[in-house]
Amino acid sequence: MNRAVRGSDGRRWTLKTNIEWSDPLQVDEWELDVSGGRSPGVVMGTIVFVMIAGFLVWTPTAVIVPIWVILALLVLILFFPVRWLVRRPWTVIADTPGDTDEHPPERWVGVVRGALTARQESARVARNIELYAEPDMNGALQPVE
Repeated sequence: MNRAVRGSDGRRWTLKTNIEWSDPLQVDEWELDVSGGRSPGVVMGTIVFVMIAGFLVWTPTAVIVPIWVILALLVLILFFPVRWLVRRPWTVIADTPGDTDEHPPERWVGVVRGALTARQESARVARNIELYAEPDMNGALQPVE
């Protein structure tokens, strides 16, 4: 999502929000970044799928399965993929080319989790730029050289 904002000092800022499909490595987390990759998720998904398929295949024909059982299984199957998708990290970028006078080019970058949080942070940054001519130093965005 791109958005153009005019600061109180007259500079034109561009706000961008992009979803990150892989978790960005934080500088202070590099020692703890141990991951098993995708294989544990694939194995667990396969096991759940096989168990549900076995449950459906071995059910006698005389047994009537209530619709709520099917819906409960569907919710169980879809819970973690939907949660993973909704909680993806978003990168929020605010940059300006500056102007020819006293304002140099600036670039502010931050990472937030979730689409709703990214939208709220983008609106907050836009409001701060309109009022104070730059993003809030105490917010999610930090200046980048």
